[in-house]
Amino acid sequence: MSLLLFIFYWIVIPVLGLMVTLWLFSLAKSPLIKLLVIASFAAVLFGFWWLADGEKLQLDKQVRELCAKDGGVKIYETVELTPDLLDWAGRIWIPDKAHAKPSDKYYTETDIHYYRQGNPDLSRRQYRIIRRSDGKVLGELVFYGRGGGDLPGPWHDSSFTCPDPTKIPNFESSIFLKGSRK
Repeated sequence: MSLLLFIFYWIVIPVLGLMVTLWLFSLAKSPLIKLLVIASFAAVLFGFWWLADGEKLQLDKQVRELCAKDGGVKIYETVELTPDLLDWAGRIWIPDKAHAKPSDKYYTETDIHYYRQGNPDLSRRQYRIIRRSDGKVLGELVFYGRGGGDLPGPWHDSSFTCPDPTKIPNFESSIFLKGSRK
């Protein structure tokens, strides 16, 4: 199905549009009519582009607005990093609540809320690290994201996330500090 949609959007529609434009252009006698034919073709191309990318642009704007309200890392309490919190590669590893053992002092919870599902989708993802002994949330990380909304083709759908995961501090390392106790 994707191949058929790809052929339709990227070959059939442009070729038909160009053929109709050339046909109308050849029938037109006055320069004004020829100009209107070209302007109509340009308007159709713009409309086609808007259908392809306009919705993505609107959702990306909404992602930025939502992210500005409560996106990013929030630390409520820091604790000392102990060796039992490190995995085999020396990275901080906190299990998800569903996989945490009763002996784990901390666990993570993840909530996903979809503002829109489908193609494209718009979602909010919230990660929390919780101390088991008192149920206190030590910190939370909130992402907003848009996925999909592209014209069909042999490529992966695009996505947009805020805040940019490469530009925020490491969530776990912001809570679990080496050699300090608060």
